[in-house]
Amino acid sequence: MDLSGKTAVITGSNSGIGLGIAWGLARAGADVVLNSFTDRDEDHALAEEIAKETGVKARYLRADMSKADECRQLIKDAKVCDILVNNAGIQHVAPIPDFPMDKWDAIIAINLNSAFHTSAIALPMMRAAGWGRVINISSAHGLTASPFKSAYVAAKHGIVGLTKVTALETAKEPITCNAICPGYVLTDIVEKQVPDTMKEYDMTRDEVIKNVMLERQPSKEFATVEQLGSTATFLCSDAAAQITGT
Repeated sequence: MDLSGKTAVITGSNSGIGLGIAWGLARAGADVVLNSFTDRDEDHALAEEIAKETGVKARYLRADMSKADECRQLIKDAKVCDILVNNAGIQHVAPIPDFPMDKWDAIIAINLNSAFHTSAIALPMMRAAGWGRVINISSAHGLTASPFKSAYVAAKHGIVGLTKVTALETAKEPITCNAICPGYVLTDIVEKQVPDTMKEYDMTRDEVIKNVMLERQPSKEFATVEQLGSTATFLCSDAAAQITGT
């Protein structure tokens, strides 16, 4: 799975799933553009670390994925986008009557609208290059639902729909679009939830992971960011050229 000569833009990639995918694509030879809404020395240091270890070109570009113009400018600033990974996302949990309007708007903007705006700029670049891959990071919540997650579930279902439309619009070209829909992934954000959940349920760490977090995950195991990086790399390979809209 050699992606040498390709450039990947991964939104929300200074930690967690996005960073894991960036590492996976870089190890396959793709140049990578990292992104988040911050502009810290450590953000740029991540790109430098990837470049040093893998030998690819890597850089960090700040852009706020809640803002349409910044989403579009990110792709323009990258100048090349052979692979687009729409990963940026946030979460908030509350019953529908109590769900804050600003949280709803932010989740829809970052988790769904941003993928539309980046794709709108990236697809013409891919057509001009004669090759492209769009990978949208949805969720198990793009396929099913949980209570108190109305905005997140709506956005992730929307991402699956956007994926299918993008795939249909590019079906006669060497461009594919697919959505990865993971369950619980072991990230720093998830790790930080464990102690509070232990207190809330008066359970041990293992009990919380097995009986609360992974209750609906058949394997009873977390997925890892490395596994998602490998999945994304496969979807970018020639082996996956006929996999699209799924």
